[in-house]
Amino acid sequence: MFQPVTLFIAIRYGRAQKSSAFTRFINRFALGGIALGIMALIVVMSVMNGFEHELKQRILGAVPQVTLTAKQPLSDWQQQLMELPEHPAVASTLPLVQSQAVIQGRDEMVVAMARGRVSHDSSDGLPPRLRDALRVGQWQLLNEGTFRVILGQAVAQRLGVTVGDSVRMITAAGAVYTPFGMVPAQRRFDVVGIFALESEIDSGLVVTAAADLNRLMRQPAASIQGFQLQLTDAFDAPRVAAAYREQTDYQVDDWRQQFGQLFNAVAMEKRMMWLMLALIIAVAAFNTLSALVMVINEKRHDIAILQTIGLTQPQIRRVFLLQGSYNGIIGTAVGVLAGLLISLFLNPLLSLLGVNLMAISPAGLPVLIDAGQVIMVALASLILCLVATVYPALMAAKTQPSEALRYD
Repeated sequence: MFQPVTLFIAIRYGRAQKSSAFTRFINRFALGGIALGIMALIVVMSVMNGFEHELKQRILGAVPQVTLTAKQPLSDWQQQLMELPEHPAVASTLPLVQSQAVIQGRDEMVVAMARGRVSHDSSDGLPPRLRDALRVGQWQLLNEGTFRVILGQAVAQRLGVTVGDSVRMITAAGAVYTPFGMVPAQRRFDVVGIFALESEIDSGLVVTAAADLNRLMRQPAASIQGFQLQLTDAFDAPRVAAAYREQTDYQVDDWRQQFGQLFNAVAMEKRMMWLMLALIIAVAAFNTLSALVMVINEKRHDIAILQTIGLTQPQIRRVFLLQGSYNGIIGTAVGVLAGLLISLFLNPLLSLLGVNLMAISPAGLPVLIDAGQVIMVALASLILCLVATVYPALMAAKTQPSEALRYD
């Protein structure tokens, strides 16, 4: 099959077995280092992506991602809802009624966010992730005037209560002043359900009927404080919040006020993992330089002969650029394939090795492969390998046939 002469020679040199044992070792070490680094980077980043996705679903999927808070309680909120500007990133808009509260059980007290459920459409007045997280009970039991509550699993465990028990909800939002000082509003609520998101939300959220929460706060029963926006992608919250600040008079906040530090820490950890593993690939790629320099020193006579039979300096450069890239291509291909296979079957492999990750999650490690990241890693590896071959290729092209063949 016809091949350009430079490619033919580069492949022959790349597959040659007659070079010294040390040169072959360095060459294979460089190839193995590239493959190992890429494999590790793909596996680690897939796991990190999985953890970030799980956090995003379990935390941001159950809280208001963008909140629009009115200056005064809204009684005609259905009309206000219809007048809200539309935004393509907004998946649903729900009424917002919430208050910081103290939940008192038999012997313990827990500070939690009490959120009111307003059932007004098919959404059931709750974010989908929270709605699906119910383990015991039914959301429909939170009817107006019943003073019932559904607790997060961690709240219920800390208070030592279960379905059928009662708790006391105390909030300063409905406090009144008496001759003895300020007295917070309080009322006994019956526990009718428990939800579990398996995140910190379980320890800081309780849900009751919006009308009952309003009565506790001494607000009109049918009023709301504003609206909560659920987005198609929670990470679009800053952009969506900025748009609503410009278009409305509401006080606009997003999830970053409460959970920003957590996700910033996860993002920083991802960047550091990228950096550390990318350095492994960089070191392995530049081992290609050492191997190529050794090959060129061994092939000085061959280079000189190739020049005498007509190969130009650009062609000589191209030969060794292609030979150096050969390691990069093979190493990258092996690393990408191994990384994808390990990522896809990571949990079965860990189970086979006897590594128990049930403490992290019953399903094992979360894995999410990002095709864009895999392509970027592969391209970066190939570019590094190509850059590493530039100097040896230039050095090979400067070989003088008269000097190399002087004693032959």
